[in-house]
Formats: sequence, structure tokens, C-alpha cells
Amino acid sequence: MKKIYTNGNFYTFDSIKANVQAVVVDNGRFIDMGTTEDMLLHWKENGSEVINLEGKAVTPGLIDSHLHLSQIASKFLNLDLTGMASKQEMLDQIVTRTTKLKPGEWLVGSGWDENLFSDGSPIPAIHELNQAAPHNPLFLSRICGHASVVNTKALEVINYHPDMSLPEGGAIVLDENTKKPTGLVLESASELFKQHIPAKSYEELKGAMRQAIQFALEKGLTSVHSNDPLYLGGLEQTYRMYDELLNQEELGLRANLLINHDFLDDLRDMGMYVGYGNHTLQIGAVKLFADGAFGRRTALLSESYEDDPENYGEAMYSQEAIFDIVKRSRELSMPVAVHTIGDQALENVLDILDQFPAASYRDRLIHTQVLREDLIKRLARPSRIADIQPRFLAADFPWVKDRLGKKRIELAYAWKTLQSAGVICAGGSDAPVEPVDPLLGIHAAVTRKAPGENHDGWNPKEKLTMHEAFRLFTEMGAYPTNEETVKGTISRGKLADMTVYSKDPFTFADADELLNTDIEMTIIGGDVKYQKNTTS
Repeated sequence: MKKIYTNGNFYTFDSIKANVQAVVVDNGRFIDMGTTEDMLLHWKENGSEVINLEGKAVTPGLIDSHLHLSQIASKFLNLDLTGMASKQEMLDQIVTRTTKLKPGEWLVGSGWDENLFSDGSPIPAIHELNQAAPHNPLFLSRICGHASVVNTKALEVINYHPDMSLPEGGAIVLDENTKKPTGLVLESASELFKQHIPAKSYEELKGAMRQAIQFALEKGLTSVHSNDPLYLGGLEQTYRMYDELLNQEELGLRANLLINHDFLDDLRDMGMYVGYGNHTLQIGAVKLFADGAFGRRTALLSESYEDDPENYGEAMYSQEAIFDIVKRSRELSMPVAVHTIGDQALENVLDILDQFPAASYRDRLIHTQVLREDLIKRLARPSRIADIQPRFLAADFPWVKDRLGKKRIELAYAWKTLQSAGVICAGGSDAPVEPVDPLLGIHAAVTRKAPGENHDGWNPKEKLTMHEAFRLFTEMGAYPTNEETVKGTISRGKLADMTVYSKDPFTFADADELLNTDIEMTIIGGDVKYQKNTTS
């Protein structure tokens, strides 16, 4: 049955017809577009469904090029510490959670960020965590995922001792004086604890994923690129769960799955490859980390941190190890998606990629937050994507200026420079590190400030226009998956994915109006999968 969406203000992002009033959908794809009068005249017939959008603004469906849907789902299962404004508030939440647990049961949570502690307090020390959760092993991940805090009960579970072997790139931080654990755990050392945390049942995980998918739809997302096998029980179970939710239950969202390099053998054994699946669910690139993050000064820099002159950050793996991962990926004709925040991490990865032929799908350099002119030139290739997260700016400024110093900050979060240099950029959130709401990412790209701040923006010459920012989350979101001929614009023959807004973002005199703009509908394959106040 054909569907005709009429009386809308469609921003197509198609250069041939930039704006139309109506679109016609058949079999999940756009087949025509133009004025409402013409579309009704040519296509209205018995059985056609006409949906009147009453003048609302419409864009191609919003795409998030990098998030972790499984970790969003975990917030429906575990303690959510997102937005805690003080250490005491965080400790109070821990105490409350313990009342719901049996002695010895793990207390698991995520989302804390000491940069939000308004009283300037540090992260909780291990003795404070022991006091808050005296009978339960505790593991709480920082919002960035690169640091965690644990208590003594958790250390006892892993049989901690000073001489124990730690995973490469990880650390259990010790007090300088006592040489005992402070409770802070960095990077891959978290795996020592995670392996002891009882796994949720398949049905528990699936239920939480269903909630996370619905949450993404409510934010206007039609497609996501998600990294989940480490959190959903491996590659086979991850694919099965997504297949049941998206292909069988037809929840609507489209998903491209990034596969951690740990599962390369599974990819081969299961006969999967990049692009395996269909337009609803596909296998994507091989994911790995080259460095950490700014919050704990573990992002790898070519020059030391401005506020810690002896510290250059940390490489997650040796060059030999990364080379081997890329080599094994290329043997399966797979592209890679590499977390690179610091400029030295980016250089290290580009040095390795330059030694291999391009894969049939583009390699992704995720985050690319600190740049240099020479690295930008090396990024500007058709086979490479800068997978950027504009919302990071709102969370990281102003404290990141102290980390990087005046000189480096000029080419940090430099999205306008990247685009001007011909680098292909796609926009994501890295949720739950940042909110999944793409309008917040678009706001950050346009204003270069956090909501509520009153200034011209951090390094305002790097601001994007509203059209450029939306393009990151629509048209360009199709490029990492080689789907630019399939989706990303409202064009004849493409998948009929659209997002409908309560206000028209392209008429705003003040971009802060984005913060008061609601998603009215999320339309996927021509079907309304979310509608404000009602769901279908």
C-alpha cells in the first residue's frame, strides 16, 4: 500500500530537489516527491494512506554513527549515576542501591563524572566506597568507559595482590604513600572485575535492549552504528538478539554492528563479513582502541599534557599488536573502526593503515579530537571516515583547555577544518558517554557551547551551519556503511526513513531553540515507528 506524506516542509538533502511538500512511499522506499497537489493527483488511489504533516519540518532519518546500545540498555538494569552533581550524591545512590541487594551480590553501575561535581570534590576513595557498600562487591564505570571505581570486596573477588598480572594498557591505581589500591581502575584492568560479575539472562538483556531501541526511536533515530558484543555475550548472541528484535519483532530501528576485534575468529567461523545481513541489520567494521580519554589523561598525545608535563597518555596496544589486528581484519576483507582521541594515537593508526590496501568499506577513525595539519591531510582520503562526536565539546570544555593548552586547542574538535579539508565526517554521540539525543550533538556543532552557557562558543571559527550539522547526522551517516546510495537523503529509490520535528530548525534565529524542539515522528521504511504521545 502506498503512503503519501503531505503538507510537510521536507528538507531532502538532495541537491536536485532541496525542498518539497510531499513524498510518496511504496514498498519502504521513496518513489516520488513534489507538491502536495501533484503527489495527490498522480498517486492517490483506492487503498493509499495519506498522512497530513500539517506543515511540520522533516529531514532524512537521523543516524548515529557511533554509540553503544547495549550500554544504554544497561542503564535500565543497573545503577545509573549519570548527572550526579557531587560525590555525596553518588555515595547516597550507592547506599540506596545496596538496600535492594543481598550480601555478596554485585553492585554494578555507570555514568559518574567527577567533572560534574559542583562542590569540586574528588571521586570517592576506596574507604568511602567500602562504607557505602560494606557487604557487596562494587564496580562503577565512569561515563567515558575508560575508568571505574571498585571497593575492597571487589578486589577480594579477583584475589588482588600487588604482583598480579594486569591486562595490557590497564592499571589498578595505587596510593603513592601506602602503595595500596585507591579504588580507581583504568582501561583494560576493568576486565579483571567484569569476568566475575554474573551475566544477566538472555531475556533480561533482550528486554533492556528493547527499551533502549524504543528510547533511540523517541529521539528521532532511524539508524545506529552500535558496538555491543562485549556486553551482550559475544558475537553470536548479539546478532541473534538484534535479529529477533529488529527483523522478527520489526521494532523499526536499523542497526550496523561494530564487532570488537576479540571476535575476529567468530566472524570467520560464522561466515559473516562486512555488509552481512540486510538493510535492517548489518555487520560493520572491526572495533579496537588505540588510546584512552582526556578525563583521566589517557588519550595519547605527541606532546605531554599541559597540566601534567610528564604524561603523554597511554597506548592501549603496541604498534605490533594493532598491526596484527588490522592484518587479521584485512584477511577477512574487513575495515576497522579505531578509537583515536589523541593525535599520537591517530598518527600511530594511520601509520599502520598506510601499509595495507583499502578495504571495500571505509575505515573509521573514531573521535579524532586532537589533530595536526599533517594528520588532517592523511585523513582526507575516500577510504577513511572521521567519526566525530560534537557533543563531546559541551562536556569537555572548559576543563579540556587545561589538558591541551592554548596551541593544541586550536585544532581540537575542529569539525569545520576537517570538512574544509575534504575529510569525510559522520556524526555520532558515543552514548551513553554523551546523551543519545542527536539534537544535542547538532546543537553543540552549531553553537560550540553547552546548553545554558552564554558566550560565542569555544573556538567559534569551527562552528558548523545548521545544514552542515544536520548533514553529519543524516546524509553522512550512511557513508561509513557504504549506504550513501541507499539512505541518508530523501531521494527517489532510497529507503523512506524520515524524522519529523515540532519546530523548523532551519528557520531558527537562535540555535538554542533546538533545545526546545521535540521529535514528532520517527518514520522508518515509510512506517511511523514512533509518534509523540503514542507509539506504533
